Amino acid sequence: MSLKKTLLVTLLALFFQQASAQRNFDHYNRIGITVGATLFDINTSDLTTEQGQGFEGGFTTRGAFRGPFDLIYGLSFYSNNIGIKGSAGANGAGDTQLIGYQIQAAQLGLLGSYNIVKHHLSLEFGPVLNISGQMKLDSERYKDYILEGYSSLRAQDVQDISPLNFRVAAGLTCGFESFRVSALYQYGITNTLGRLNDKGFEKSSFKGNSATIVFSGTLYF
Repeated sequence: MSLKKTLLVTLLALFFQQASAQRNFDHYNRIGITVGATLFDINTSDLTTEQGQGFEGGFTTRGAFRGPFDLIYGLSFYSNNIGIKGSAGANGAGDTQLIGYQIQAAQLGLLGSYNIVKHHLSLEFGPVLNISGQMKLDSERYKDYILEGYSSLRAQDVQDISPLNFRVAAGLTCGFESFRVSALYQYGITNTLGRLNDKGFEKSSFKGNSATIVFSGTLYF
């Protein structure tokens, strides 16, 4: 299924879930708009990376589920950044730079929320499906730079990362029924660099797991 079709199906699912929840939980079911900032990195020993800043925006639905638990459905769009160290020549020779990359992604989440103080403080956790494009170079100027620790692996060679990434997320949310702020940590279970292993590079066992910290605010209607 294409990314556009996936997003359309998700939006329709959120709409029908909202309508159903209004019938069953009309005392507490809210749809909201979320905006936030991200800190993104790839935990790997195969590349020298530096955490980058980004942003997110999306839609979420929060509804009462059972006892002290809520359920949260969400569709968000992300623009993440990361730096990878490289140089103009092999094995660190020549001009050395932290080469910037950007990753555009859409994310589907289904989180459980345990209410420590109902409507004010909750612990949230659950699975996330991340659908991303390539890890694109910020500047073509550095496309032929050799990445640190290698003799022939160029900056442009590592752009083709895994498009589907399953993550687990956990964090805290606090605020009020109509507005909340949250801090969420997401860890990628999928090997983000897995698609590099069949490219015939000088290394054939790339391994990396995404790590994302999301600070966001949600306005509920």
